[in-house]
Amino acid sequence: MRVREKEDIDFLHECFNDIDFWGEYNHPAYEQISKSTLINSFDNPSDFQKLIEYKLFVIEKKDGTRIGIMWHMINQPSEEMEIACFLVPSERGKGYATEATQLMVDYLFFNRNIVRIQVHTNVENKAAQKALEKAGFRKEGTVRKHAQLVRGVWSDFYLYSILREEWKEPKILTKTA
Repeated sequence: MRVREKEDIDFLHECFNDIDFWGEYNHPAYEQISKSTLINSFDNPSDFQKLIEYKLFVIEKKDGTRIGIMWHMINQPSEEMEIACFLVPSERGKGYATEATQLMVDYLFFNRNIVRIQVHTNVENKAAQKALEKAGFRKEGTVRKHAQLVRGVWSDFYLYSILREEWKEPKILTKTA
């Protein structure tokens, strides 16, 4: 996993504009988005993106093949760190989401003074729930009729979190002096 680069524009454009990329349990995070808008967001992030400290990452296989995206942001005004992970359909169920989530948790707890990281996932998305639990997250409860309209239907979502004291030690990253 790495921070997005301008060279990722074609991949990001394809993902953001493909309903199948978002899967059956999620709403597209964006309306249809142009390449020029994506390019502009590199040099001129919106005030909202600045406010929530939005950071987008690209998930790659060892051979450099781009297979997904992940982001983190601060929910305002509570300042809760939230993450999200999405993979191309052909790469789901292979452990990449668990690994990317573990990597992001390590990165955030090493680099940010935060006490918790949270994720919302559709109650029907068993694969995401399994990946989150493998990464150390615990289900906190149900958010009914969450603000995410999924293919025309209001859906319930589970809220998962991991606290710094539950994390204890990195799963993937190592801290250097």
